Amino acid sequence: MIAELLPELLSTLGLGDLHGGKLTLSSVLEINSNTVSDKPAQSLEQLPWTFLRKLMMSNLYARNIKCEHDQPMYNCSFTDAKDDSDAINPLDLITALFHCSDPFLQQEMVSKMSMCQFAVPLLLPNCDTQQSTLMLWAMRDLVKKFRPHSPAGDRTFVEGRIVEMDIPMVSFVRLGESSLPKSQTLNKLLSTPHQHNDTFVHCDMEGGDVPRRISDGLVEVSWYLPCGNTNIDLFTQPVAIANLRGDGRLSKTQMSFLCETSAAVFIFSDDLEGDLSTLNNRESRAELFLVTNSQSKTFNMETLRDICMKHKVKETNVIIKKKKKDAEFVKALRFHVSGAIGNSPIKMKVEDMAAVARHGIVVDEDCTECTNGRANAEGITGRIQDVVEFKEDQLPLHGEIWKQISQTQKERFRMCNADKDKEGYKSSLKTKKETLRKEQQETAGYKSSLRTKETKLREKQQRTDVSEAMGKFTAGISELGTQRLYFLKWLKIQLDTLSRHNLFQLREKYKDCCRNTSQNKEVIADLDEQISKCSLGPEHFIRELGQIYECACSLPENNPARQQVQNLPALCAQMLLDGFPVELVDGDASNIPMKWIKEVLTQLHQLVDTKSKIQVLTVLGVQGTGKSTLLNTMFGVQFAVSSGRCTRGAFMLLIKVSEELRSELKCDFIMVIDTEGFKSPKLAALDTSYENYNKLATLVIGLSDITIINIAMENNTEMKDILQIVVHAFLRMKEVGKKPRCLFVHQNVSDMSAHYSNMRDRKKLVEQLDEMTRAAAKMEKREANTKFTDVMDYDPDKDSHYIPGLWHGTPPMAPVNAGYSEAVYELKKTLIGSLQTSDDVMTNDAITEKMKMGDGGVTYSTWTHFLHDLLKQLLHEDSFQKNKEYTRSYGNF
Repeated sequence: MIAELLPELLSTLGLGDLHGGKLTLSSVLEINSNTVSDKPAQSLEQLPWTFLRKLMMSNLYARNIKCEHDQPMYNCSFTDAKDDSDAINPLDLITALFHCSDPFLQQEMVSKMSMCQFAVPLLLPNCDTQQSTLMLWAMRDLVKKFRPHSPAGDRTFVEGRIVEMDIPMVSFVRLGESSLPKSQTLNKLLSTPHQHNDTFVHCDMEGGDVPRRISDGLVEVSWYLPCGNTNIDLFTQPVAIANLRGDGRLSKTQMSFLCETSAAVFIFSDDLEGDLSTLNNRESRAELFLVTNSQSKTFNMETLRDICMKHKVKETNVIIKKKKKDAEFVKALRFHVSGAIGNSPIKMKVEDMAAVARHGIVVDEDCTECTNGRANAEGITGRIQDVVEFKEDQLPLHGEIWKQISQTQKERFRMCNADKDKEGYKSSLKTKKETLRKEQQETAGYKSSLRTKETKLREKQQRTDVSEAMGKFTAGISELGTQRLYFLKWLKIQLDTLSRHNLFQLREKYKDCCRNTSQNKEVIADLDEQISKCSLGPEHFIRELGQIYECACSLPENNPARQQVQNLPALCAQMLLDGFPVELVDGDASNIPMKWIKEVLTQLHQLVDTKSKIQVLTVLGVQGTGKSTLLNTMFGVQFAVSSGRCTRGAFMLLIKVSEELRSELKCDFIMVIDTEGFKSPKLAALDTSYENYNKLATLVIGLSDITIINIAMENNTEMKDILQIVVHAFLRMKEVGKKPRCLFVHQNVSDMSAHYSNMRDRKKLVEQLDEMTRAAAKMEKREANTKFTDVMDYDPDKDSHYIPGLWHGTPPMAPVNAGYSEAVYELKKTLIGSLQTSDDVMTNDAITEKMKMGDGGVTYSTWTHFLHDLLKQLLHEDSFQKNKEYTRSYGNF
């Protein structure tokens, strides 16, 4: 009967066909009719999707979901059902979804749950097989940052992957009956009076009192991490809190695991005369604590003493809850937990728990695809001793050579430094290219027989083979399906860990310099350069792929080296389809490898369907204002925010649109572009910084259907700076027949009536924008534009959004602010609605040309052609007012 519970519940929830990990991350992130629906679930089958939608947006209320029926007498509810057979306990829903999710969706679910300060599965029970699974892979991507207390006064932060940290674990279990609400007590244990979190689902929560059907035996874990403030921290050192669901006497394998891996085990029990033999674990190293209630009917002090003696529980380790003494009880419990982790030498990493678990517990990382993916990634990272040396030796083509090529390419178009003798200047540029070419030949070990003008710039990069690391990387991304995904994720994990270790001191110096306004710009630029050279991520390998391809393209068509790289763009296109962000603009060279990107998008065009269309959404803003977090929360995607390195350049990512919405949105995919923050120290240190910002803004705005301008309200000066850049970009777009849609997002606004109370501020903003438009128009010699609305479709009331701060309380124990998630959700609804009417924001000529291709979005090949034309024009300083051919080319877009 027990073995039938899981399939029966999955069938009730409409998940029967997804059992065994068939539910994927891409299917959950897909834009469909439920994406922006405010309707509560109308049936039990809708509950999983409503929960996942809210969870992917890090909504603090994701576990509070109601199921409403048309007939009130059949009131099935996730929260308040009258008939338990028609209600689902939140833990059962979460357990069911983990059984249906593939490893990568499980990993993302854990990440979002942790952001909300929800406990996450450590041991996932399976009532079909009566086995549990250690969810090591699911937790592998969790990165935490905290500041422990130090007697020496050291205020250093600790940052890393939680499964790799030596943190003591304290477990809480129930044996037999207990009148004490264990999970509710744990929530109080982990909460301060001014910041209460429901980390663990408890009986007083919505749906928490519904009998569990499949989640008994579930072991959840959460971490308490100090912030370093003695007035706030409940524990001075980090501690993991594990919670076993159900009667521990019926979960002997889980009990054994917890006793072997925990520094202490707290047993909640009133059944002092019952079977407590589970505690007699020979392998146990944990200190035992007994927690009981003096008000229970079975409480007897003599029996309590006998039990303590029999099971070797110290009398000082007995915690008795007395009548109406909740605060004192929690205080005593906290005191004993602090003592247990302070006195115990037992600290076990979660990844080391796998060795203990394998005696009767499945480990999710033990599957063949995961172990092979890890081995393939370690084949690359295992040999990295010095990051700078590794990049110079194994990834030589996208370093200084590519930067110099980019600079020479820009100068060839602009002729910025040319004096009256232009021909002489051109000759000097030619000589410089030849010098670079010879340098490339020496480094790459390749001698090209061709010495034409087109190939000279690339000779150093041309080679007949690739480095050992790039060979392994190419082999890794050439694997099929899950094997490829595991390889890419393992590579990212290992490189992030390596970079975090190498860059910690540099980042601390960098922050200090950025805070010190009197600091020399050269010092900041030098530190930034060191960070760029010492950081290493998958994007660097993809950049190298791009340069390998670009070099090979300058060889004769029959050259074997050229033939060997023809499959590389298709591999990168598949990564885009798999949901990985791919670099569009190289943030280090401030350039686009156009041949590479063009071919990647061409291959993508062929992979998805040559008729597939896209609409493009971009976010712009000052560095460090939460642009990537905004996109991640809005779409549930994975732009990098946790590795300590801000976005450089621009990255693109694809989100699939469901068939039911394709006709409404007029596209099959939404391309989301995340950009480098303006005012970054690297560019700010350069004399050309404003120009670089301007061109980046012009590029991404030109490529986009809708642009989000992200503004942190607390910094008025930076807001004006970014607005000046944006106005110039939009002004240029008008000249090519495009009048894009723009939304302003004001972050860190806590007032719930911000939209109404900031009416006066919006009016001032419009006045500022108009003033900037006139100034920009004068600079660009387009004085006819006198208002911001002349160059952009903008309604101050409809297109201004106010979003509160990200965290509710003090990190690292603060969950995501529910107001933040809800405000981002409202923004998402506006964006989807805007995409449905995106043609209205273009000029009539552009619409007419667009309609010739079919209503709505554009194909990848058309977008690629426009990208090529736009980049070419950006290389010319005065192209937007002089080049009429560009205006005509936009008509084809």
